[in-house]
Amino acid sequence: MTTVHEQPTARPASADLSVWPASATEPRAGDLSVGGVPLAELAERFGTPVYVLDESEVRDRCRTYRDAFPDAEVLYAAKAFLCRAVARWTAEEGLGLDVCSAGELELAVTTGFPPERIVLHGNAKSPRDLDTALRLGVGRIVIDSPSEIARLAAAVGPDGHQRVMVRVVPGISAGGHEKIRTGTDDQHFGLSIADGYAQHAIARLLDQPQLRLTGLHCHLGSQITGVRPYLAAVRRMVGLMARLYDQHGLVLPELDLGGGHGIAYRPGDRALDLTALARRVRAELSDACATAGIPVPRLLLEPGRAIVGPAGVVLYRVLAVKRTGGRVFLAVDGGMSDNPRPALYGVRYAPRLIGRHSTAAPARVTVVGRHCEAGDILAADVELPEDVRPGDLLAVPVAGAYHLSMASGYNLVGRPPVAAVRDGLARLLVRRESLEDIRGRDVGL
Repeated sequence: MTTVHEQPTARPASADLSVWPASATEPRAGDLSVGGVPLAELAERFGTPVYVLDESEVRDRCRTYRDAFPDAEVLYAAKAFLCRAVARWTAEEGLGLDVCSAGELELAVTTGFPPERIVLHGNAKSPRDLDTALRLGVGRIVIDSPSEIARLAAAVGPDGHQRVMVRVVPGISAGGHEKIRTGTDDQHFGLSIADGYAQHAIARLLDQPQLRLTGLHCHLGSQITGVRPYLAAVRRMVGLMARLYDQHGLVLPELDLGGGHGIAYRPGDRALDLTALARRVRAELSDACATAGIPVPRLLLEPGRAIVGPAGVVLYRVLAVKRTGGRVFLAVDGGMSDNPRPALYGVRYAPRLIGRHSTAAPARVTVVGRHCEAGDILAADVELPEDVRPGDLLAVPVAGAYHLSMASGYNLVGRPPVAAVRDGLARLLVRRESLEDIRGRDVGL
């Protein structure tokens, strides 16, 4: 049964909830609610680990992008996290969708997402990816390598038509970690401007009449917190558009600057200023096009993490407390199987004790997962009450992006469920992966 809760209207001044969903409140000390629903109650109802997604936060962030970029096409990057509900929310809020596989594409379209508002990309698209995109009628396909031109033209056929973009590498280093910087010439994404590969591929593409080139695409990286890299990208992309106009008389109506917009994971972390980004990118694009003597193209943006990341919370239960080597370890019932990001990128979080009020002094602890890996650390050297004990609940904010979407089947523990909260109501969006699910895939006997 779904329970309706009264939503507190104020949060105590002492509670630092700056990186939590806007609906987060602490009605009583130790009691934290999101979307009007106590998190401890969600842990009891759905078990742990469990992801909690604030629907209003997702929708509000979609609207923030639409308001900041009223003349642009905003595409939600599905790789951050996709389920049927999120596909519907983003569609209803007027966003398009950026997908990287046939799986993401089919889930969205079968949910009712308009295929003409979907863009498919990826550096190594499979035949199934391309066939599915053509069958379902996606709006654009982003070409990432020269070999895709011939493959896609053959799949479209002589009488067909498909709108495409070309992913260009602008030669800009940006992003929060070297493993998530994708705009440099030494990466395996896109086609470089510097060595002429992009220009050569575009010339080949123009010989394929069934492929209609609508614009250029670039993506610089992830967790970018400053505006400057995007301004540099605008200048280099417009420079290429100007050269294409001079060489081929080509006027491209679209420019996709990708996503990678950085968010705060802990209080005090820097986040990208969306208002400043919108203002300065528009000005830079207008000036660069005026200097180059070409029309201003329509912008496309692909935020993913910045929309769904801050809307998510993950709940864990403490299984063990261990004091060894001068350190305190709290082991929880999840880990790198439901959040590999700390192991991959060294990401740091700010977990919080919920479900009871502790008056104990804070202590430095490391929250670790249940897997037999030295790198299975969810939060290193964080402050929690020194009396945290087995059975306690921990909540980790900013867990909406790249958690479940990157979750694995390690140790066959099963992936956690996703529950949505809004206006005092909670409902299940994605059920927990069961042992029956896992056994059902194992058909080798």
